[in-house]
Amino acid sequence: MKNIISASELHELLQNEKLIILDASQPGNKAGLVATNPDLQIKGARTFDIKNDFSDTSSSLPNMLLDEQSFEKAVQALGVNQDSILVAYDNLGIFTSPRAWWMFKTMGFNNISVLNGGLDAWIDKGFPTEAIGTSQVFDKGNFKASFNKNAVVDAKYVYENINKSTDQVIDARGKQRFDGTVEEPRPGMRSGHIPNSQNLPFKKLLENGFYKSVEERKEIFDQLNLDQEKPLIFSCGSGITAVVDLLGTEDILPQEKKVYDGSWTEWGQSEYPIATNKD
Repeated sequence: MKNIISASELHELLQNEKLIILDASQPGNKAGLVATNPDLQIKGARTFDIKNDFSDTSSSLPNMLLDEQSFEKAVQALGVNQDSILVAYDNLGIFTSPRAWWMFKTMGFNNISVLNGGLDAWIDKGFPTEAIGTSQVFDKGNFKASFNKNAVVDAKYVYENINKSTDQVIDARGKQRFDGTVEEPRPGMRSGHIPNSQNLPFKKLLENGFYKSVEERKEIFDQLNLDQEKPLIFSCGSGITAVVDLLGTEDILPQEKKVYDGSWTEWGQSEYPIATNKD
């Protein structure tokens, strides 16, 4: 399957009994985005609750990836099988759905796509929806997780990379947050960025809730002058929009890609060094 599909392409898949649609929408965000249809979901969609079911709630940091066993158990509870066809979407166009896509990829499951334009794109085509919370019962799936440890890095790895420069770090937060010219939305966070990282605000890759074309995204990444021999590390505020950037590179950049899961929520309250671009 393609990593990013259109509403029409998803609609064509509805007759496939192996299709499972995952609603990865979340209430609230730090990016100032507002859902147009917060009370609707694609008909038959299953709730993929990133905050409560698919993050490590024992961690002091938000949105941290579950361990392999816990992820497997939570996915099985949604009725997902090894041969399922998954499509993830959210109600903000492109925001949390790439995170769901990345989790499955990181856990060894590749048969998943993200709906470009999200719920609004589906509704604009006149395709069927229903009220959120429509009750469903699922038979336990046989999904098996296989964690790719190279897909995730921690603060120590990122710190050591400042001098080693074996990987290139891309920060998906807005320019003012990256520059350190505004306060972070989370209390107690320092302002600035990881030294030697580059800034690519995730919104630059999007237009009206859709990913821009391959050609447009390629032009954007070309401006970063990235070394295609070096892996990429994606960071943001809390590990969500980092993956918007990462997915935006999938059909453009060939190198290994990783997510710094703690992102600025961890780095900004740590003793690790920061840089700013203040005038």
